[in-house]
Amino acid sequence: MRVKYFATYRDITGCKDEEIPAPGTVSELLAALALRHGKDMRARLLSPDSQALGPDAIVLVNGRNIAHLGMLDAPLCEADAVSIFPIVAGG
Repeated sequence: MRVKYFATYRDITGCKDEEIPAPGTVSELLAALALRHGKDMRARLLSPDSQALGPDAIVLVNGRNIAHLGMLDAPLCEADAVSIFPIVAGG
């Protein structure tokens, strides 16, 4: 599956995107990405107990927000494209 990173997530990972084997769920994907890219990635992607999406993260699967797909339990397959964005604020 392809995982695409935007803004601060590109800075953390050092890449725009990467191909990785598809885990079964979004939760498993985020845990794998946190392990691969370190504690800063984990702190942004997941809540401290790893039971919820981190407060800085927006995750899309094939262009759809995981909030509409089952959140962390959303299933994934090899053909999926996942995009990870930080929440953007401004004024």
